[in-house]
Amino acid sequence: MSQTNSSKPATNLFYRILAWVVAMITLVALVLTAVRILLTPAFLPFEYSMPGFPPDPYGFSKADRLYWSSIALDYLVNSEGIDFLGNLRFEDGSAVYNERELSHMVDVKIALQNALNVWTASLVLLVVLGLWAWRAKWADEFSRGLRLGGWLSVFFVAGVILVVLLSFGVFFVGFHEVFFQPGTWMFYWSDTLIRLFPERFWRDIFIYIGLLTAGLGLLVVFLTRPRRQSG
Repeated sequence: MSQTNSSKPATNLFYRILAWVVAMITLVALVLTAVRILLTPAFLPFEYSMPGFPPDPYGFSKADRLYWSSIALDYLVNSEGIDFLGNLRFEDGSAVYNERELSHMVDVKIALQNALNVWTASLVLLVVLGLWAWRAKWADEFSRGLRLGGWLSVFFVAGVILVVLLSFGVFFVGFHEVFFQPGTWMFYWSDTLIRLFPERFWRDIFIYIGLLTAGLGLLVVFLTRPRRQSG
């Protein structure tokens, strides 16, 4: 009996640790789910139609932006090589993207594909852990981990949105310095990437990711809230 009783604290600690593991995986899964939602064609016309979205000073119309940006988005999520973008030409025969832009798009695709692989892995892990929790009778701790992950997502993105609103320039530079080689992501105002995706576009992206993540987090909290026992 003493051995059984002494094993309970260790078992409970193990499940509490697992709950925190679930929480962190949930945070990652929710953030990357928000990213994946924005990688859909419907987002581009929504963003370019936002009030105050800056026009292209070099002549792209809204229709031009929608056309070229949809091809760029397709490249990021498909399995094609960089020739998918490198072979694009304007009506006058000039290349849509220069070599620096093409090199950066390769880097972006690699980073994004890695992120989507992590997203898939996080969802699979949550399913596996959920099945284990159900079979091993630690479903309450699993649910608590999901709920904690939902709240962590809300607080995490609240901090990110605050930084974006107060000092987006610093945040944007820091983000690129973390994920890309220094200098490889800087372009001229006349380059196609800047004309299609000005700073306002990226500021909005981070805000949308934050809002979607927070919304998903609150949904998880709602769905995993403890149920009151009847009677």
